[in-house]
Amino acid sequence: MKKETYLAILAFFSIYVFWGSTYLWNKIVVSEVPAFMLAGLRFTTAGLIIFLIAGLSGKSLKISKKQLRNSVLAGFFFLVYGNGVFVWSLKYVDSGFAALLAALQPLSILLLMRIVQKKGLKLKSIIGVALGLIGMYLLVSQREIAMQEGATLGIIMIFTCILSWSIGSLFVAQADLPKNFFITTGYQMVSAGILLWTWSLIIGETWSSPVDWSSRAQISMVCLIIFGGIAAFTSFNYLLKNVSTEKVATSAYINPVVALFLGWYFLDENITTQSIIAACVLLSGVYFINSVRKNDKTQTKKMRFRRGRV
Repeated sequence: MKKETYLAILAFFSIYVFWGSTYLWNKIVVSEVPAFMLAGLRFTTAGLIIFLIAGLSGKSLKISKKQLRNSVLAGFFFLVYGNGVFVWSLKYVDSGFAALLAALQPLSILLLMRIVQKKGLKLKSIIGVALGLIGMYLLVSQREIAMQEGATLGIIMIFTCILSWSIGSLFVAQADLPKNFFITTGYQMVSAGILLWTWSLIIGETWSSPVDWSSRAQISMVCLIIFGGIAAFTSFNYLLKNVSTEKVATSAYINPVVALFLGWYFLDENITTQSIIAACVLLSGVYFINSVRKNDKTQTKKMRFRRGRV
């Protein structure tokens, strides 16, 4: 088996399992720590660790102004808005529920690509979109959800986060970024961390020292930085440059399952029958969408070659 194959397998495992676990870790920490302070600390620390590792291994951190600008933009789409606001929303919805909503990302990417490329939807895509919308309705229309204080606001903001993440995915696939995906991740995280810290100060969040947190929150933050940050996000950037954007989005199949199980096991989150049905319908829609996206593999590769990367 080639080295690239091993790397791809490890990268997919990382975005499937580690990212599925971040819903639990974020939910634990955000119960004690302000959301944007949490995200700022997580990404700044992870980014600086990446730079330290890169420096010790002899990798150059030099990038062009255009690459720096693109890194900041990608960091905003993915981490400042896509993640920071998402973590804030976890104060109002369960972690497993939020993960199921995030499973709508492939649908969002599909619609965005169709708008940009001016192409009509194929039959499987239409079926996928319909199933996704039905699944979403079954999920958010539950009485148990509607009765939770702030749930509606949390759901709306999660939808905007999905859109932001989808825009970022399409942007990164074509943007001029450092050739080393590890360095790319570092710049995105540090720039996002600075923006998140700034926003936290502007809105007046009350900061606290990690030494004052519970051991549960401290362990969760370490997991977020090492596994959910450095490992998973580096893997994500690597995959965006080496496989199609739509294949990367298939993490939406696994993440909700991991998040639902962990939320139920560690946080006693309730999994209703309607949630299970909604999950099956929604993920079936994701399957139909991605089964069509395979046909676009050749075009995606051509676009990457034009960026000078394979």
